[in-house]
Amino acid sequence: MSQQQISLPAKLINGGIAGIVGVTCVFPIDLAKTRLQNQRQGQQVYKSMMDCLVKTVRSEGYFGMYRGAAVNLTLVTPEKAIKLAANDFFRHQFAKDGKGLTVFREMLAGCGAGMCQVIVTTPMEMLKIQLQDAGRLAVQQQKPVMMSPTKLVATNTVLSRSYNSGMVVSAPRAVSATQIAKELLQTQGIQGLYKGLGATLMRDVPFSIVYFPLFANLNRLGQPSPGESSPFYWAFLSGCAAGSTAAVAVNPCDVVKTRLQSLNKGANEEAYNGVMDCVSKIMRKEGPSAFLKGAGCRALVIAPLFGIAQVMYFAGIGEYIVDNSPLSLLSP
Repeated sequence: MSQQQISLPAKLINGGIAGIVGVTCVFPIDLAKTRLQNQRQGQQVYKSMMDCLVKTVRSEGYFGMYRGAAVNLTLVTPEKAIKLAANDFFRHQFAKDGKGLTVFREMLAGCGAGMCQVIVTTPMEMLKIQLQDAGRLAVQQQKPVMMSPTKLVATNTVLSRSYNSGMVVSAPRAVSATQIAKELLQTQGIQGLYKGLGATLMRDVPFSIVYFPLFANLNRLGQPSPGESSPFYWAFLSGCAAGSTAAVAVNPCDVVKTRLQSLNKGANEEAYNGVMDCVSKIMRKEGPSAFLKGAGCRALVIAPLFGIAQVMYFAGIGEYIVDNSPLSLLSP
């Protein structure tokens, strides 16, 4: 029982460290993914992931690629900790009867993990997307558009004074995640931070259902024997393969989530009233291919992110910290 109590904090630490390391490595690609997904037909600012990154560095500097990274690094620790620890918890519960885990039970465990993580994922993504997309909006506004200044900004007034002044500007005003969160709470309450919750569930639950069973079975192939762990490089490759597969599978849901959570719109960019309205408008105005926007970027983000996460998780750093903490030394 004491070991069970020790293992949960260790798993939370492992998940947190894994998230920080992974996000730091792949955040610029995630920024490109967000900007590509928010582009509409006829208003493309970026042609590809590399074009987006090059233009971002030119116009916003090197650290422009890390716009929104602070909120992600702050919240990714609890997010990844909840996701990985919850999956382990549900797998343990489903295996209690001694029958082991079938693929269906592994999928149920992944489903439970995905539902738990959205508590943190939704507000984290909400804040991150506003910061990541500010540069795209600023570049789009620099282009000459024949319309009244009032139409250059979104009809949604939340945060509009932070990004838009009602006329063409050269760069977005500096805004922090704290400012965004405060304004959302003042104008919309706690539900403002959870805008797009349904779309986030639509993305994260299927992702976890695909990812965790696929990773577990791929990782099992690298075990020298049933009682031994697979080598760290095999865990990394398994995480990459399972992560990229799951990421591409749920990319349409990620596009919908990104659109719904973008509070500020560029010129002629329509607003959406829920998931179904967003899906129908994208399908009607941009076609089915729009749901694959940013799929390559997302695969490039998720593959190393979860590869690194699994290596850090199975390295047992959390167990080492817990075992050598002052509290453990005081325990009998």
